[in-house]
Amino acid sequence: MKKFVVIVNAYKDPNLEETRSLCSYIKTRGGSCTYLISVDEHEGIRKVRAQDIPKGTECILVLGGDGTLIRAARDTVSCGIPLIGINMGTVGYLCELETDSVLEALDQMMHGEYMLEERMMLSGFQEGQECANPLSYALNDIVIHRTGPLSLVSLTVYVNGQYLNNFQGDGMIISTPTGSTGYNMSAGGPIVDPKAQLLLLTPINCHTLTQRSIVIDPHDEVVIEVGSRRAQRDETAEVSFDGDHGCWLNVGECIRIRKADVSARILKFSKISFLEILRKKMQALR
Repeated sequence: MKKFVVIVNAYKDPNLEETRSLCSYIKTRGGSCTYLISVDEHEGIRKVRAQDIPKGTECILVLGGDGTLIRAARDTVSCGIPLIGINMGTVGYLCELETDSVLEALDQMMHGEYMLEERMMLSGFQEGQECANPLSYALNDIVIHRTGPLSLVSLTVYVNGQYLNNFQGDGMIISTPTGSTGYNMSAGGPIVDPKAQLLLLTPINCHTLTQRSIVIDPHDEVVIEVGSRRAQRDETAEVSFDGDHGCWLNVGECIRIRKADVSARILKFSKISFLEILRKKMQALR
């Protein structure tokens, strides 16, 4: 492994000192490296696109935090290139490396000493879409949530064409195992080993005395329809893919969600179990 690309969150490395240092180190070891700047597209800077990745790239180094890694995985998944996260954020559940361990890891990568994990992703299709391509992919989650004034949104959930339930609350999270430590966890959903194969449905602030997540088969298809709670039928919901806007849904409109036909490829070095990593990260949050 000799050809690298760094995708950097410029807010985490504002002067690009760490980025340039990584590229320089790789070149001194006989490799090649370039960098691309990625920040939230809502800040006015476009996201990285698959076509921006140079041909022949063997690994993408993602410098920032979990959010930067999640977006990079989604935006470059069609390339099939492995990624590894270098944490410059806070908790960093997904990032394998810290800045003080990255040089040693680069040496290992160049000698082929690493492991590769396949992480399932989600794809979302707006009902009535003419093309077969999804609106977007998500590594963590697809969230359908209320917009506008502080009022509930009514969501009817179907699994494989069968009615499951109507949920009234702030929304619904459909999460992968990788995303179980994200918004799903904050909403009271279970934490799952990221190598598992399943889907998590977690209501957000559901207006009921009992609120439970539902675990379903990874090959199930979930359809969520926005219902009406008043005569005006003017409610709208937003669909977000890994925190970024996907589409709007009006009353009677649906989003179809299923396991994507592509997966993220994440490089790993440590043989430490997921539970030990989780314990250390949870301690950091205390």
